[in-house]
Amino acid sequence: MSTKSSDARAPGFWPLAIVFALFVLFMYGPMFVIFVLSFQGPEGGLTFPLRGFSLHWFRQLAEGLGTVDIGAAFLRSLGLGSVVMLCTVVLSVLAGLAFRKKLSGGNALFYVTVASLIMPSIIVSLGIGLQFRLLDTGLKWLLGVVGAESTLETYGTALGLYTSALGAHLTWTLPFGLLIMFAVFNRFNPAYEEAARDLGATRWQTFLHVVLPLIGPSVIGIGMFGFTLSWDEIARTSQAIGDVNTLPLELQGLTATVTTPAIYALGTVTTVVSFLVIGVTVGLAMFLGRTQRQRRPA
Repeated sequence: MSTKSSDARAPGFWPLAIVFALFVLFMYGPMFVIFVLSFQGPEGGLTFPLRGFSLHWFRQLAEGLGTVDIGAAFLRSLGLGSVVMLCTVVLSVLAGLAFRKKLSGGNALFYVTVASLIMPSIIVSLGIGLQFRLLDTGLKWLLGVVGAESTLETYGTALGLYTSALGAHLTWTLPFGLLIMFAVFNRFNPAYEEAARDLGATRWQTFLHVVLPLIGPSVIGIGMFGFTLSWDEIARTSQAIGDVNTLPLELQGLTATVTTPAIYALGTVTTVVSFLVIGVTVGLAMFLGRTQRQRRPA
């Protein structure tokens, strides 16, 4: 067979390549446009053509956009995302370890956990918000019964960043973490643990020095999912956040009032943070994978 015929493309190659290129353009084209428009000069607008090139709108973003404290919203989202990431990793790993054995009611627990993936996010948010408002009513009644009038006067609401909003975000991140850990442990060879116990290792030592290094890349991936899903979540946060806003909610509100490229600069900053998290995650996963390969006997 000649080289020319062997290198010939299949009949369906170019149509599929064109569809794939259009898909990539559809997915990343708007993001690229926002990146470009955010670097306009002081006379820039919300559409093309590009008017100048500068960091003017990033400087304006640092100074604040009207009455919105972007810095405080950024820190709130960063803190909430970090806590969600930690909770998602810990709970997913513990659940993965627990489900390695047959649990009474385990199937029902699993289906309840992943059910939030198929429910509309706004319904989940409304339900959590209503639940915490009922909790407020119960707590205020209880404070009145016990005579804690001073506490009752200063009591606001149980809705908050690390209460209701945290719970709302976990309904979104935990199912992904659980599914990943179940897939990991389904492929996990228990012979490594048995060998460690035969050598005198305790259960904790076996987990710390054998199991955790082997599942480490997957655990890092779960952390990345937890942070990035929380970082840009809007629907599940909207009715369960209380009297403060995360950065995505502030960004959503600003789209109706800010008519300058500063809104694009804010979008660029938030996207860069997401890419940094993904980059760090991939780097750590590659480092752990290389470390594991180096430790394996030749």
